[in-house]
Amino acid sequence: MRKLDFGLTEEQEDIKNAAKEFAEGEFDIEFARKCEEEHIYPIDLVKKAAKEGFIGMAFPEEYGGQGLGILETCLVSEEFAKVDSTLSLPILAATFGSEQILLFGSEEQKEKYLPKIAAGEYISCGMYTEPDAGSDAASYKTTALRDGDDFVINGTKTFITNGGVANGGALCAVTDPDAPKFSNMSVVWIDDLQTREGVTISDLGKKMGINSTSTCEIAFDNCRVPQSNLVGNEGMGFMQAMMFFDTTRVGVGAMSVGMAQGAFDKALAYARERKAFGIPIAKFEVTMFKFAEMATYIEAARNLVYKAAWLIDHDQADPTLSSMAKWYAAKVGVYVCDEAIQIHGGYGYMAEYDVERWYRNAKIQEIYEGTKEIEKYTIGRELIGRI
Repeated sequence: MRKLDFGLTEEQEDIKNAAKEFAEGEFDIEFARKCEEEHIYPIDLVKKAAKEGFIGMAFPEEYGGQGLGILETCLVSEEFAKVDSTLSLPILAATFGSEQILLFGSEEQKEKYLPKIAAGEYISCGMYTEPDAGSDAASYKTTALRDGDDFVINGTKTFITNGGVANGGALCAVTDPDAPKFSNMSVVWIDDLQTREGVTISDLGKKMGINSTSTCEIAFDNCRVPQSNLVGNEGMGFMQAMMFFDTTRVGVGAMSVGMAQGAFDKALAYARERKAFGIPIAKFEVTMFKFAEMATYIEAARNLVYKAAWLIDHDQADPTLSSMAKWYAAKVGVYVCDEAIQIHGGYGYMAEYDVERWYRNAKIQEIYEGTKEIEKYTIGRELIGRI
């Protein structure tokens, strides 16, 4: 009889331990605070992580990766985020957008871009959201129309992670305005993003959190890109974007689990030392109940994320489970970070104790790569469809 096995393999345990060791050795808290306060993108740390093999882990070995799965990538994401939520994201998001090439790109595109991305020599981005179309991806207005041997691109994308530092990235745009909805868009790769004629990049400024990342608006004015930069099949952009997010959302869930675990660990250490009425506050029943609830929610979120990742790695990707993992883990991340502040009391509100920074960083997990409302809509739509 086949039995359920929730254990990690020896290789996966080694990967998890290596990620933990790297993060604890390289993530300097004072530097993290500086990156947050001064809006610094830690490029040297990103390159160091790439040198250690933590970027592009899921790329095949022939393209500079390690041929590992989404689950292994999630293990690294969790360990990094557990140590520090500010310094982990720039590393974990360095490949964002390149999944389009990995999943749908030509052999030539894979050979051209993936090794450089895995080596930390090329930062990528995904250009999806528009000022008037975030979750409603089918309503994108940015166009990439054929003209001679080129696509001519016009329109604006916003909230683009890595926008101010990316060497290139995947753009989802309308390539056939006359085609039916959902089949009128394609994905086009844009190289030399920072210097390409017809591209204007504007940093959106200081955010509530994750200020170690670059978040920008990118405007295209008759920007020309070779038609050979089409990624996948023309007219399949919407479907490619949805398949892309089904994978990357699980990674967001893993980061949320890591943030929650890190905040939990900080709160537990504080509660064991902090005394009130002569005893550690960890011994108060109300505090014990908080930890019991947080630990249970974290474990549930972790299992959702691991299962969703495992299914992807075994060619059984489940969009519903990916949405469950992303929504629930992000919710748990925000909840646990909030409780960590509460346990710290007044000190939790002070920057010195860092849990307020973790709370600010956790909130974005409920917004990007599909808001919590969209995730619940995706789940609900599938459930209704089963009736």
